[in-house]
Amino acid sequence: MAAFGLGLAALGRPGYLTIDHAVDIGPNRSVEGLRERCYQVCDAAWEGGIRWFDAARSYGRAEEFLAGWLTDRGVTPEHVMVSSKWGYTYTADWKVDVEVPEVKDHSAAALARQWPETRTLLGPWLRLYQVHSATLESGILGDARTQRALARLGVPVGLSVSGPRQAETVRRALDVAIDGAPLFSAVQATWNLLETSVGPALAEAKSAGWTVIVKEALANGRLAAGNAAATLGERPDVTALAVALAQPWADVVLLGAATGAQLRSNLTALHDAPPIDGERLASLVRDPQVYWSERAAMPWT
Repeated sequence: MAAFGLGLAALGRPGYLTIDHAVDIGPNRSVEGLRERCYQVCDAAWEGGIRWFDAARSYGRAEEFLAGWLTDRGVTPEHVMVSSKWGYTYTADWKVDVEVPEVKDHSAAALARQWPETRTLLGPWLRLYQVHSATLESGILGDARTQRALARLGVPVGLSVSGPRQAETVRRALDVAIDGAPLFSAVQATWNLLETSVGPALAEAKSAGWTVIVKEALANGRLAAGNAAATLGERPDVTALAVALAQPWADVVLLGAATGAQLRSNLTALHDAPPIDGERLASLVRDPQVYWSERAAMPWT
């Protein structure tokens, strides 16, 4: 069975698109308020046995917060797995209600700018650096210059994927090589009970020796509240996470908790999940185009 990790998308900036994010974060959205909250959730994760922490350049100050927490708690590199991502720039300027909170750029110039920023903050702990939300349209899978720059970083390289063509992106990435050697060794993909289409491609990645990381296992909160969650019973988060953990190709399932209480509830999926009704779960699956259209329409709060 896979292990849990903690993703910091909801903890490094004052706004995100998870349902009820504003309620969870509360009124104190100052930098120091979010830093304190991030530390609290990281503490709860550590106490719960989590040893994988995932950030990104576009997660506001997530890399800064994580580096501060690792330093303050005396966590040495050999005791933790830290991954981060490049390719998006955070543009919301610590505001929530902005039209464009982040901008994608998978160019060599963007990598040259963002890699030193990540290395300065997380260098001693960083174990995986990922292309953030690679797609067939973003160009990274055909950009030999940027691929060679990634190969020279000195850390394992992966990619996260998103959108209705995740499976195609993963399969294309499996073929990317530099001087005969595979460039990528890990993939972080959206897989949940509403969006399962990437599953077969993730199985292929696992067979190729890649580390497979599941993100958005609760579908940005849609599997923890609302109509879909009602199908999962009294503890929908636990059921949804237990199913993700049970996928034979999954190595790590990232939690997106914004509070310690959420995280502790999520952790019970490791040992106290209710029985799983396969037929009922299958009824939740959406067409990928519909799923990603609905996700794109979710507001940042």
